[in-house]
Order: sequence, then C-alpha cells, then structure tokens
Amino acid sequence: MSWLPMTIDEMRGRGWKELDVIFVSGDAYIDHPAFGVPLLARWLEKHGLRVGIIAQPDWRSKEPFMVLGKPRLFFAVSAGAMDSMVAHYTPARKLRHDDAYTPGNMHGARPNRTTLVYTTRLKEAFRDVPVIIGGIEASLRRFAHYDFWEDKVRRSIIFDAKADLLIYGMAENPLLDVAQRMQKGESLSSIKDVLGTAYISRELPVSDSKALTGPEQSVFLEIPSFEDVAAEPKKFAEAFRLESNEQNPFCGRIIIQRHGDRLLICNPPALPLSEAEIDSVYALPFTRSPHQSYDKPIPAWEQIKTSITSHRGCFGGCSFCAITMHQGKTIQSRSETSVLNEIDALSGKPWFRGSISDVGGPTANMYGLYCGHRESERSCKKNSCIFPVVCKNLGTDDTRLVSLLRKARDRRGVRHVAVSSGVRYDLLERQPSYFGDLVEHYVGGLLKIAPEHLAEHITTLMHKPGKKSFEIFLRRFRNENERLGKRQQIVPYLISGHPGCTLADMLELALQLKKLGLKVEQVQDFTPTPGTLSTCMFYTGINPETGKPVYVPRSDREKGLQKALLLWHQPEEQKKIVEALRELGKEEMASILLAGGDSGGGRLGKHSQTLPARRSRAPHGRSRDSKKLR
Repeated sequence: MSWLPMTIDEMRGRGWKELDVIFVSGDAYIDHPAFGVPLLARWLEKHGLRVGIIAQPDWRSKEPFMVLGKPRLFFAVSAGAMDSMVAHYTPARKLRHDDAYTPGNMHGARPNRTTLVYTTRLKEAFRDVPVIIGGIEASLRRFAHYDFWEDKVRRSIIFDAKADLLIYGMAENPLLDVAQRMQKGESLSSIKDVLGTAYISRELPVSDSKALTGPEQSVFLEIPSFEDVAAEPKKFAEAFRLESNEQNPFCGRIIIQRHGDRLLICNPPALPLSEAEIDSVYALPFTRSPHQSYDKPIPAWEQIKTSITSHRGCFGGCSFCAITMHQGKTIQSRSETSVLNEIDALSGKPWFRGSISDVGGPTANMYGLYCGHRESERSCKKNSCIFPVVCKNLGTDDTRLVSLLRKARDRRGVRHVAVSSGVRYDLLERQPSYFGDLVEHYVGGLLKIAPEHLAEHITTLMHKPGKKSFEIFLRRFRNENERLGKRQQIVPYLISGHPGCTLADMLELALQLKKLGLKVEQVQDFTPTPGTLSTCMFYTGINPETGKPVYVPRSDREKGLQKALLLWHQPEEQKKIVEALRELGKEEMASILLAGGDSGGGRLGKHSQTLPARRSRAPHGRSRDSKKLR
C-alpha cells in the first residue's frame, strides 16, 4: 500500500502525467478511514480516477495550490474534520493555540473560513477549473446561517466561496456520480440533479427530474430568503424549521432560498449507504497512518489510530448537535465481517499493542438499530427517533452489537476492547445484554455519558431524556459495578449557557450533581455552531418548533458565572460562584457549595467521584457538534 500523491514526483511515480481530481484539505493527510478527504480520495481511486491531495497549503499565495498541476475534472475543497472557526476559537471567541489535525499540534496551518480562502486561491490559480466544496464546514453552512464569530447572518457559503457546486453530507455517492458524469463529457454546470448537492441558479430547476425519486420530489419548497432571515429573527426561525423538516432522504423536497436575484437550489440528501456499500468504503486500501513526509506527531491520529468506526448516523436528534444535518438519522451499520476484517488489519500494524480504543460511531449503542416500518421510514419528518419518547417502530434489539463486540475481543492479537464513543443511556434500558457486557468488559474505568443538564425544561429544549432517566441509569451502573466488584466511574458531559438556561438552573444542576456524588473538572460552554436547532434558538430567542420565546444567556459574564457554578470544587472559581449566588440572592448557599457538603449539608456518599478534565475540543471532531464527522 502507498499514500496518494502529494507531490509531482509521487504522481509520476505512479505513472500519471495528470490527475483527474485534486483534493485540497485543511487537515494534514492521514490515510485513515476516520478522515473524510482521504476516504473520499480512496473511494474515487477505487473507481478508476487518478487522485491527489494538497494538505494544508500556505494560503497566502496561489503557488502552493499549483503543486500538483491542473486537474482534468475538478478541485474538491474541504476545511477539514472541523469547521475552521470552531477549530480556531473557544466559546469565548478567544484564539486557540493548538490544532490536533496538524503535525506538532501547531496552530496556524489553515486560515479562518478555510473553504472560502482555499476556493479563492484556486480560482486565482486556475480560472477554468471547477471547484466543488464539501466537508463539515460547507455542509452545515449550505443555507443562510447565523455566524457566532461575526454575530450576524451570513449567506450560503457557496455564494461567498464562489464555488461551482456544494456537496453536503458524507458525499461518497454524490461525489462519485458527479466525477463519473464529468468523465463522460458532461460539464459540471449542467449537473443539477444529484442528491446531496446544492448550487446557484437564476431559474427554478426542472421539477420532473428522473434522478430525484420519491413521492414528493417534484415539489419545491421555498424558504424565506437570505435578506428576510438576516433582517428578521422570526423569518430565520421559520426557515430553519422548514429546512430541518426536509432532511429525510426518502421524501425530502428540493429547497430553494433566494439570495438577491439568484437562487440557492439544495437537492434532497443523498440516500444512506447500504451495508454492502459501507463495507466497500471501509475495505479501501488505507495505510492507516499519516503521510510519510510528516516528522512530527499528529494528535488527531494518535487519538483514533486504534479505533474502529462500526456505523454512521444518529437518530438522537440532540438540539445542539449537527450530525442529523450531516450524516443523517438513518443508522448505516457495517457488517460484522467488515469490522472484524479491519480489526485483523489493525492488529497487523507494528505499533498496535493489543488494545482497541473504541468500537462505535456518533453513538456507540446504535449499531445495528433500524426503523422497523419501511413505509413510515420513507415518510417520517422527525429528526429524532427517541425524543420525546422512543418510537414504536424503532428496532432496539442489541443482538448484533453484543455479538460484534464479543467476537472483536476474541480476535487474535486483541487483548482489550473499549467503547469510548458516547452511549445513549435511555437506550440502554432496552439493551440489557449490551449494558451488562459494557460495564463488565468495555468501560475501561470511565464511561462517557451526556445528560447535558438535569433541569427538565432545558433537557426538553435540548431533546435529551432528562433527570429521571439519568438517575435510573446512574443507579443501575453503580449497582452493576458493585455486583462485579469494579470501581468504574462515569464522565457526565454537561453544557452551560444553553438557550433556556438561567443562573438559577445552573445552581439547581450543581446541587443535583452534589447530591448524586458527581464532580466535573470541565464544563462545555455552549457554542452556537452553524446548522443546529440550539444555534437557531440562540440567535432568534425563539424555539422554532413551537414559536415560543426562549431565554438566551448572551453576555460573557453570565456565561462565565453559569459555568463556574458547576466547578464549585475548584478554588479558582470561588469568586465567581460567590458573585453568582449574590446575584441570585442565595448567598447562604455558599457554605454548601464551597465547604464540600452536599445539598443537605452532609458529606457525599460512597459513590462520590472527581472526574478528569473534559477537552473543550477533542481530536477527530469528537466534540458534540462534530463527533466522527467529515
């Protein structure tokens, strides 16, 4: 196996005089299926295209974008595994000083708004070569969107980038379809009917396109224009509600959004991959390592090099998460054979020491789950199959998942298998065999759980299960550990500053955590990233699902006080905690929060735990807004 070419010499070493497609990526080139650009490049290579990669070019001039020459078909641009603004700035808009996707963890290898800058440079270098944009940054900015870093509504990214086509979602089949049609002589400007694509037009598309199948595909949906959503928050909320209802690839309509005298035309999402298709993707000849030219470690690869992706998609529909808008809610599971073959390949690597760090996906315990009613699946408009209650059509049987993990840990060369992807604890109530195996074999000391909050009105806005479900799970987890004689703990992920959340709510949460014997070392301050329901609520102050107003903590001061209340055991936060309690008129609570007592004034119980710090931004896009996304 060899890496895809990054230089002219490597290209000529393959006997190629020119390339068909050149990918330009904001990430370093790591030839591993967890990274989107290498995966898509390998996918096109499998289908006979000559492909190269330009990774993290110096954007200050056009020359670094010309190192592989002029591609015969098009350039494909991605900012990388994360939105570049999320990668560069903290929730307080402070500049980060690291980048896990860059050799040596060095900041500054890519610009702000990477997709826009790369496309501009490519247009300067090769005016006659089409540019297709994709990846998480382009995918979630495909409509007019609120940009937290400028605090304004921006146009669809395709207008600002001046790109020829936008491909959103995971992109294997849309990208291949476009490339193969261009190989046959079609111009990119004439390809307007591919699912999972968006483009600019001055006229409405043809409504009877044969490529767009389904009972409603001949019907267009026009949402409020860019000018309207930029001027009126209610229109923004309306547009978000309408577009989010069209994410089912089996029945979604073509969405139209006017931008001045031009139209954004967004085709319905691409169909989910079949088991055979996703198996073939993960069977591609990856080297599973960074390109040979790098001489410094890349943290993102170190984090995932021994992990296995078992499936895609998530039907949780959490308000702050963009997975449904990117990967979709349909679970696309690999076959058992495919996963085990990848484990065998991994175990043959000289750096593998017998421990698999993860077998999972966006949500680990959704592997093998499915909609049990085909007709309902093809017409469902809901973005969650488990909120507010578990859908009666959802198949939650854990047989496939239990079998896969048991066979994985029995594989030759494997000493230990962990599950480090998050799990949905409300699903665990329906997965008794998996729950038992999880606690006994796959936790490895710490289990990631995401209650996010425990106040019911906030978890409802978040589309999360709430306090009662969390307490039931926590009790089961502790009882099972006691039965097994283990001393394992959970890592609860929590969000401060989410729409709907007040200082009083955070105080309630802090007291509940003390009562439950839980401490956390770090809390995620809510970041309004493009494309999510929570971001819509943050910008508009409206819940688009109900039309009702939502309180939004906006000032840095209030957000800082909210966060501090959950860090009551850290001395450096005590000043802020006293300030928050004074503002609430509850200064008497300081003796409870700061003296180490529980909400009743007594000592914490036998299950009290202090948890390790949670990364505010994890490698490989594993924050909740970008976990396992491309």
